[in-house]
Amino acid sequence: MDISLQNDILELVAKGADLTAVTDRLCREVEIRIPDVICSLMRVDVAGRLHPIAAPRLPEHYLQAIDGLMIGPKVGSCGTAAFQGEPFASIDIEHDPNWAKYLDLVLPLGLRACWSSPIKNGRGEVVGVFAFYYRTPRGPTPLERRMVQVCLHLCAIAIEQDIWRAKQVRRALQDGLTGLPNRSAFNASLSDLDCDPGSWGLILVDLDNLKIVNDTFGHVAGDALIVHAAKSLAEAAAPDRAYRLGGDEFAVLLQSPAALADPAETARRLLGALSRPTEECERNVVPRGTAGGAVIGEGETPEQVRINADLALYHAKETARGSFVRYWPGIATRMAQRLEAINLVERALAEDRLVPFYQPLFDLGTGDVLGFEALCRIRDGDEIVPAAAFFEATTDGKVAGAITERMLDRIAQDLRQWCDHGIAPLHVGMNFSSGDFHGGRLRELIPATFGHYGVPLRHLTLEITETVYLGRGDTVVADCLRWFRAQGLAVAMDDFGTGYASLTHLLTMPVDFLKIDKTFTDQLVQSSASRAIVEGVLHIANELDIKVIAEGVETELQAERLRSIGCAFGQGHLFSPAVNFDRATKMLRHSHALAVQRTGLMPATEPQILH
Repeated sequence: MDISLQNDILELVAKGADLTAVTDRLCREVEIRIPDVICSLMRVDVAGRLHPIAAPRLPEHYLQAIDGLMIGPKVGSCGTAAFQGEPFASIDIEHDPNWAKYLDLVLPLGLRACWSSPIKNGRGEVVGVFAFYYRTPRGPTPLERRMVQVCLHLCAIAIEQDIWRAKQVRRALQDGLTGLPNRSAFNASLSDLDCDPGSWGLILVDLDNLKIVNDTFGHVAGDALIVHAAKSLAEAAAPDRAYRLGGDEFAVLLQSPAALADPAETARRLLGALSRPTEECERNVVPRGTAGGAVIGEGETPEQVRINADLALYHAKETARGSFVRYWPGIATRMAQRLEAINLVERALAEDRLVPFYQPLFDLGTGDVLGFEALCRIRDGDEIVPAAAFFEATTDGKVAGAITERMLDRIAQDLRQWCDHGIAPLHVGMNFSSGDFHGGRLRELIPATFGHYGVPLRHLTLEITETVYLGRGDTVVADCLRWFRAQGLAVAMDDFGTGYASLTHLLTMPVDFLKIDKTFTDQLVQSSASRAIVEGVLHIANELDIKVIAEGVETELQAERLRSIGCAFGQGHLFSPAVNFDRATKMLRHSHALAVQRTGLMPATEPQILH
């Protein structure tokens, strides 16, 4: 390209000619110098849409048809080049899958190849696409490559000047704090997307700790948190596009094949990037997020996909905060069931109908009742509602906390009465969730509750699962359990073998009892493998001075097999289902009476068999 043309184009820019006039002149001059090419230039707006600016030899109906297309893979040569940020040559449009959806537009024009190059600003962002169309299947020549390099530079200058002039318009589509596309841009992007099943997806992200940061450190720190989150999400999402919808809400539009292949992994990557501290962001204000997402399905509209992603995000915030939930067709029903369960529990709490039932723990040799596992139940008239009917409510942190508080109070009341009658069992186990420990209240709540009724803490055993103990990869639960053991409480590992199921965990778990899951008890008679596993656990537990309790003992044959391999304690329907306070009291009295008959002596009011 001769120097005079470059000077002419730069002079037009300097004199304030609009972008259309400048680029139209550029395209016409290039076509004069290289008659075999048809030039076009398109802008890429902040929402990621293509807009023809100059294409003197392309018909108007074609330009109108491609105006507003979202960049992305398989959006012709220009959409693909802009999405990838790299030149893209389609040397045979008719057989190129990137052009498959646009053949009816381009082939009647006699266009058979297209070479597109992204135009980037000084920050490396794609702001436009410069393209050469050919009437024969071919790629660019060395001369054309040199010509395009000069054109890209001139186009970048012209576009930057136009962007400066259109600053107010751009602000309408850009978030002022983070620089990300805003809600208006997001809405425009969605409306322009195809509805082909699986062609795109959406991940919505909410920050979990913005309010805490604002309340604790002020809004300056909150704004820094948002900026850090925006930068992290945008970098992790590339080449897909991130948006700030407002407040602590962000969205990522998935179009790249890699992201669509595994949206869950993509979401995990986004959340991981979000929570990484930077030098500019103090550790105590690092953002934490929760995500929900959806991929467009058969017959769905963009608006439906957004609703689906919203439902998934809501479900994630209520049940799996800090992680990702992908939409599935039954999620609305699941959410309705959860709300129904929460309402059931809240009514039961308000009407004082939530009570403990006691699953007896027996000595397999003597038949003595050694203790109980307290199970949550709801009275509904003459009916007793089992925990499975309202399990969904326990995923709500507030409701789960209220259940724990009420159960502790009722158990302490019942233990007070048993102590007064001299029949109190030493072992009354209650299951605790991860939220109970991470809420930070147990160290105050348990001593305060038992102290109120004058019941020694040693009567309570904390039951947890391996998942609770190891689920977050921190030491909060372990530290809390060690503290309680120092206060005289025992700890039982419930459902052992169904969680992380590693025997090496026993070396560090501060536990007194292992409760072998019912799965192994069920197979004990028929499966030699199950028997071998239980025998191995018994041997290891004995070496570590840990007592073993078999759960789900339902037949005498199972009980006999357990006795034969050295398991001393069990619970299950063979002995008794979970019973109310009155029935549990009768069992304790009967067990004490049997002990008197057997020994001729009054048993200790606090049996020592398990310790």
